[in-house]
Amino acid sequence: MFAGLSGKTDITWMMLDAGAETDVTNSVGRTAAQMAAFVGQHDCVTVINNYFSRARLDYYTKLQGLEKEPKLPAKLAGPLHKIIMSTNLNPVKVVMLVKENPLLAEVEALDKCRRVMELICEKCIKQQDMNEVLAMKMHYISCVLGKCASFLKDREDKLDGLIKSLLKGRDSDGFPVFQEKFIRECIRKFPYCDATLLQQLVRSIAPVDIGNDPTALSVLTQAITGQVGFMDAEFCTTCGEKGAEKRCSICKMVSFETTEFII
Repeated sequence: MFAGLSGKTDITWMMLDAGAETDVTNSVGRTAAQMAAFVGQHDCVTVINNYFSRARLDYYTKLQGLEKEPKLPAKLAGPLHKIIMSTNLNPVKVVMLVKENPLLAEVEALDKCRRVMELICEKCIKQQDMNEVLAMKMHYISCVLGKCASFLKDREDKLDGLIKSLLKGRDSDGFPVFQEKFIRECIRKFPYCDATLLQQLVRSIAPVDIGNDPTALSVLTQAITGQVGFMDAEFCTTCGEKGAEKRCSICKMVSFETTEFII
C-alpha cells in the first residue's frame, strides 16, 4: 500500500512478487490500486492492475492429468510472461516483443502461446472472483499473437510487414486505419458477450468514426491498465512506449523511442 502511495513502482513489483494481495481494503474501504489512483500515482495503479504472477503461467508448463506434453513449453514461459506483464498494449509493441525473441517468433510457438492465453481468459471469467479486465487483456494478447502467426505463415515480409501495416497511415491525415480496425476486431471477438467490460468498451468505441478520438487503443488501454490520457509523459509515436526521448527533427512535436519502423 505505502509503495503505491509513494509512487515507487519497483517496490510495488517486489511486494506483488512476494505475495501481496491486491484486493485487500484498508480502514476506509479502498484497495491499494484505488488509493494509488486517489493520490495520482498512476504508474503504480498500472503495475497493480497488470500483475500476473509467473507461477500462474508456469502451471501450464507442467503435465496435467493425462496430458502427454504440457500445454506450454517451459522455454516459452519467460518470453510470454514478459508480454503479459507489459503495460503497453500498443500492438506494435507486442509484435516487437515477439520479434525480439526467436523462441516466440515461430508459428507453432505462437499457436501454443495463443491457446494458453485463451485458457487463462476462460479461467478469469469462470472463476468465483471473476476478473473481466485480466480476461480481456489475455484475449487481446491472444489476438495479437494470432495475427503474428498469420503474417509469419502468409507474408514474405513476416513480422516486419505486420508492424508496417499497423503503422501505415492513410493519405488524408496519417491515421493508422489498419491498427484501429484490428483493435476493434479484437474487442468484438471477445467470446463472453455478457461481460460488463465488453459492453462498456463497445459503447465507448462503436459511435466513434475511424480517425476520431477516442481511439480503440486509448479506450482499451484505460480500461485494462488504468492509465489516463492526461498523464505528463512522452510516448513513442511508433510503439507507444512511455519515456520517449527522441524528437522529430522537423516538427519537434512528435516523440520516438523506436525509429526502425517509421514509414
